[in-house]
Amino acid sequence: MNADENEMTSELRKDILNVEEAAALLGVSVKTFNKVLHSEDMPARKIGREWKFSRVALINWVGSGQAREFYREAPSSGHDTVTPIPRRRRTAGWRIELD
Repeated sequence: MNADENEMTSELRKDILNVEEAAALLGVSVKTFNKVLHSEDMPARKIGREWKFSRVALINWVGSGQAREFYREAPSSGHDTVTPIPRRRRTAGWRIELD
């Protein structure tokens, strides 16, 4: 194994990850990762100004999720369909005064 491969392997084995590394672990962009971080109950700690993630906790979090948690069954119509659960906007309670 050459030096570059050895460095890459050690990066893959890090136990504590930053945002970029955690996004790469999950195979998503940093933008998508940040959306999930702020909208889901992702295991993370903010230390100073930076978010830190446990590799094992992220893997367990992804593994414990169920797709059906994001959907609810439609009223009984004889069809096996599901409809998305409407999500509350984070800005729903904001009051904006217009001049």
